[in-house]
Amino acid sequence: MMRKLFSATVLMLLTLAVQAQQVIIPAPPSLAATAYLLMDADTGTILVEHEADMVLPPASLTKMMTSYIVSEEIEQGRISEDDMVNISVKAWRKGGSKMFVREGTQVRLEDLKRGVIIQSGNDASIALAEHVAGSEEGFVDIMNQTAAKLGMTNTHFENSTGWPAEGHLTTARDMAILARAVIKDHPDHYAMYSEKYFSYNGINQANRNRLLFRDETVDGLKTGHTEEAGYCLVASAVRRDMRLISVVMGTRSEDARAAETEKLLAYGFRYYQTQSIYDAGDELQRNRVWYGQQEEVVLGVADDIRLTIPRGAEDALEAQMHIDETIKAPIAAGDELGNLTIDLNGERLVDVPLVALEPVEEAGFFQRLIDAIKLFFLKIFG
Repeated sequence: MMRKLFSATVLMLLTLAVQAQQVIIPAPPSLAATAYLLMDADTGTILVEHEADMVLPPASLTKMMTSYIVSEEIEQGRISEDDMVNISVKAWRKGGSKMFVREGTQVRLEDLKRGVIIQSGNDASIALAEHVAGSEEGFVDIMNQTAAKLGMTNTHFENSTGWPAEGHLTTARDMAILARAVIKDHPDHYAMYSEKYFSYNGINQANRNRLLFRDETVDGLKTGHTEEAGYCLVASAVRRDMRLISVVMGTRSEDARAAETEKLLAYGFRYYQTQSIYDAGDELQRNRVWYGQQEEVVLGVADDIRLTIPRGAEDALEAQMHIDETIKAPIAAGDELGNLTIDLNGERLVDVPLVALEPVEEAGFFQRLIDAIKLFFLKIFG
């Protein structure tokens, strides 16, 4: 079906700007890291990336997946934060960072989650894995299935902790995808990532994410370190109603991973903004309907449209509606009757369907006959 174009200059409701001066922003910082990426958590827009698809060992960044699956299981009602979890010999003996649980005891599941997220405890990770799946090996299968479901196409897990193992690999992009899922899918559980200290068994440990202690806008997520992986950090911060996720992998020290992350976040917040453009269900246009009980149909978009753009570039956005040439009843709410596009300096940012926001029932015989005659003459005379 043919569609007619409604220019942004004609439709003032949709016009954000025309022929505005292009906003110039500097090149992103070059970090002393093997790979890094900066993403807007709301829109998923990538603002900065370097070697973002290079496969690398994730070290304890792995534990984001462990905690994500535990949160999924809790919300599905299969386990509870009040569960008492048995501590196995395998969990107790595991080396590296520890929560310091004791073999043969039971620990509340919520405490183990804190042990994973705040203390980066390998022992707590294995205990949770065994509680969820019966064995760490079974839990790893869930981890890899979950990674595939989330679209982490270059990730493979071999354990629940991030302990060095052949084939245990991920990418900066996949870690950003996982971090976004942690934040958006389980917002109540995500609050735990901002906690600075956790004490268990008489041992008080600080969160290894140093940015929590020196930047009040940072509220997560996870550190990682092994000799092979270097020092890694996935962080998230909120400023001016905009949330960014940064991933930095393969730095030389704890100080370096924090400093390089600060550079990424500062750049993103300084030079970009995320804003609502249109809300789902808002009326954007009314258009003529033929053969209907009503003469007009209300058009809008089915989902909210939010964009991450260079700061100040809103004056360069241009929206256009492309609407079907002839719209005929009956029409159901949600029927696609055109599309909406939004461009920025010649780049297409949005191309989504325009949908009917309300149904239009078919008119009676005589009204349909009148409309048929009108359409006949319109086609003849243009």
